[in-house]
Amino acid sequence: MVVMAPISRPERPDLVFEEEDLPYEEEIMRNPFSVKCWLRYIEFKQGAPKPRLNQLYERALKLLPCSYKLWYRYLKARRAQVKHRCVTDPAYEDVNNCHERAFVFMHKMPRLWLDYCQFLMDQGRVTHTRRTFDRALRALPITQHPRIWPLYLRFLRSYPLPETAVRGYRRFLKLSPESAEEYIEYLKLSDRLDEAAQRLATVVNDERFVSKAGKSNYQLWHELCDLISQNPDKVQSLNVDAIIRGGLTRFTDQLGKLWCSLADYYIRSGHFEKARDVYEEAIRTVMTVRDFTQVFDSYAQFEESMIAAKMETTSELGREEEDDVDLELRLARFEQLISRRPLLLNSVLLRQNPHHVHEWHKRVALHQGRPREIINTYTEAVQTVDPFKATGKPHTLWVAFAKFYEDNGQLDDARVILEKATKVNFKQVDDLASVWCECGELELRHENYDQALRLLRKATALPARRAEYFDGSEPVQNRVYKSLKVWSMLADLEESLGTFQSTKAVYDRILDLRIATPQIVINYAMFLEEHKYFEESFKAYERGISLFKWPNVSDIWGTYLTKFIARYGGRKLERARDLFEQALDGCPPKYAKTLYLLYAQLEEEWGLARHAMAVYERATRAVEPAQQYDMFNIYIKRAAEIYGVTHTRSIYQKAIEVLSDEHAREMCLRFADMECKLGEIDRARAIYSFCSQICDPRTTGAFWQTWKDFEVRHGNEDTIREMLRIRRSVQATYNTQVNFMASQMLKVSGSATGTVSDLAPGQSGMDDMKLLEQRAEQLAAEAERDQPPRAQSKILFVRSDASREELAALAQQVNPEEIELGEEDDDEEMDLEPNEVRLEQQSVPAAVFGSLKDD
Repeated sequence: MVVMAPISRPERPDLVFEEEDLPYEEEIMRNPFSVKCWLRYIEFKQGAPKPRLNQLYERALKLLPCSYKLWYRYLKARRAQVKHRCVTDPAYEDVNNCHERAFVFMHKMPRLWLDYCQFLMDQGRVTHTRRTFDRALRALPITQHPRIWPLYLRFLRSYPLPETAVRGYRRFLKLSPESAEEYIEYLKLSDRLDEAAQRLATVVNDERFVSKAGKSNYQLWHELCDLISQNPDKVQSLNVDAIIRGGLTRFTDQLGKLWCSLADYYIRSGHFEKARDVYEEAIRTVMTVRDFTQVFDSYAQFEESMIAAKMETTSELGREEEDDVDLELRLARFEQLISRRPLLLNSVLLRQNPHHVHEWHKRVALHQGRPREIINTYTEAVQTVDPFKATGKPHTLWVAFAKFYEDNGQLDDARVILEKATKVNFKQVDDLASVWCECGELELRHENYDQALRLLRKATALPARRAEYFDGSEPVQNRVYKSLKVWSMLADLEESLGTFQSTKAVYDRILDLRIATPQIVINYAMFLEEHKYFEESFKAYERGISLFKWPNVSDIWGTYLTKFIARYGGRKLERARDLFEQALDGCPPKYAKTLYLLYAQLEEEWGLARHAMAVYERATRAVEPAQQYDMFNIYIKRAAEIYGVTHTRSIYQKAIEVLSDEHAREMCLRFADMECKLGEIDRARAIYSFCSQICDPRTTGAFWQTWKDFEVRHGNEDTIREMLRIRRSVQATYNTQVNFMASQMLKVSGSATGTVSDLAPGQSGMDDMKLLEQRAEQLAAEAERDQPPRAQSKILFVRSDASREELAALAQQVNPEEIELGEEDDDEEMDLEPNEVRLEQQSVPAAVFGSLKDD
């Protein structure tokens, strides 16, 4: 190990360096003003003793006093050297002096100022630190101040020196006014609420202010209201009432909170009567139910707290007579407030919409039992509500007003009210008509029948200037003469109280004005019929028919034709036929069935049977498709009763051609059954054969079973074989129709609303055609299983080359489907010759001839 002896310079005896420092010293001697050379030397000496390292820094800074890198590293190293020492150690003062020497040259460097200030804050030297911050702000340019202020403000907040902090914040706000919220929060924490309120008011009034916390102007205003209302004794420099009332005009959607804040301010100030006045003003001016609820709840809570405080004070100090009176007064005031709530809420709704008729009626109901308030409310309502802006029926206010006077026995006042109502320019004619009807009903209730008639005749009189009913440019008084409501009431009164001529004149006038309804026409005709004016009633029907078209004229035609037939029967048959033809001309299929049945009934009772059949035949074509099946059933039944069942063959054929497949199938089965009863076996078989073309064996098993039963009873081997052949042919035909096949499969599987994919749940990825093929194979297999095995076939065949013994053996085999005949029949057949055929005789049913047989 080689020991390096320290070397000293003769001109600087205080400098001592080792032999390994020589290269760095030589380099420095060659380049004494090179920062890199000094930094390399310092880096090399990092492990040297602290005085030796500090000496090296001092040598470098003596030559390079303006080097920021050297100063920064030197000061950082000096602070690190005293980090773990007590703050009262003299070494701290040396470091502070070192910083001060650095600022002679580095006073424009904010990083050094920040490190120095932080170092002083750690020492706890408040005044020195504050002055250093001030020196830094004076030394640095204005653009560098934002780097100093955060640490400065943190320093100010760290000590309970509010005056110093306030002065510092005021200086800071000149540089950064957008940070006013931070200052306001500090003022609140420092309990300097008056200045906080002033600053917050300034912020709220500044429209250009943007909150760093993202608060809206309303949120800031709400904070201001809470601050000044909850601290009335500490906020003295602001006019709280003016500020909050300014907010009421500015934030109209938050009136409830602002009113509560103003009242809270007066409550905390001890001005309870003033607070009560504020609450009363609030509940009289708020426009929404939400604001009203907030104010009212706060008002009720205030009254409750006042009562509780009074009771507590009385219990502590002893009760006196004045205290009892005051407590009773407060209780009465609270009870009155609670009882007023429905009325106050109704007032809020009416302030929202003063033309809301229903709310006015509710307000009257709230005054039940107080006539004076009811009259005042009705008076205010009829004066306030504009008929053109009203929600509801404005005439009901006038009617209810008059009814109130009537119920209290003041008929003259009620008539005056209704008379004024008839002069109101309502929006709808129906409103004025209702008023006139109410006038008439008022007189009727008090048995002034003549006056009721006069009023309604006055209402329906022609005005000086006629106008159309729906002409909105004309007042309703010029259009009410066309109101059907008034005319209907007048007609009812004329029928009850007037003469025949006056009633007839009213109905004629209604028809002339062309405002009648089908019911009015029918009522007019019935009125004439009651007075035995039958032809006049028929003329009324004719006039009504000319006014309306289908389907509105349906009831008139039905009543007219019924009454005409009941009156004349068959005496005016041609006229009745003309009426029916006129009615059926242009009649929609939906209403044709009733008229055709009535027409056919007329022909059956009073006309010719062939005419009735012609009417039924026309009806089957004229009615809706959904009614054709029922119409054919009626046609067939009536034809069988009149002409006999044989006459129904053509009807059955026509029905099968026209009806849908389902109904046509039913018709075929009934047709074939009829032919069987008549003994026409071949005809029945032909019908079954024809019907089989629309019967899929997989879905219409009932038809094929019926045909099978028919062939078993009446057929033979060849006919059964032909039936089976037709069945296979039809089934093959349906198998080739993929779409039909899919729909039928869905019908069989019970999913009428499904799709092809529903046939195989869980296999959505399979091809639809493949699913159909699988389903078809499944159905074919089921059909094959349903057929009897060929070894046990019901049909026995005889081979042409069979011997007599084999034929005898076949004849002895028992056929389970064989029809057993009586013994007498067997004996008779044995007596017949081989070439003879026995014919069975059967009597012809009476239904074949129908009701015309006697003729």
